[in-house]
Amino acid sequence: MRINFSIICAVALCVSGCTWVSVTEEAQNVRVLPANATAGCQKIGNVSAKTTDHVTIFARSDRKIQQELESLARNEATELGGDAIVPVGTAKDGRQSFDVYRCESH
Repeated sequence: MRINFSIICAVALCVSGCTWVSVTEEAQNVRVLPANATAGCQKIGNVSAKTTDHVTIFARSDRKIQQELESLARNEATELGGDAIVPVGTAKDGRQSFDVYRCESH
């Protein structure tokens, strides 16, 4: 059976835009904040998130990668008792760190 290269490319491009990470029910209330919005919050830790930045030979969109990294970090933040995360730097090679905060009064 011969597979058409253009079909493979089309499927890979469609898949490269997909997001595979879901936010858990517990993490639904974890917010992504800019660093200047943490006044009154207590920093309780740091988490690292990693996702794939390529599907086969195709790069995934930066927006989808960022969404997945934030979803992963929000999920992890709940395990530390956090309700907010702040990105540390920018994503690189599908990896990013996030500071975790407890901002219950916000």
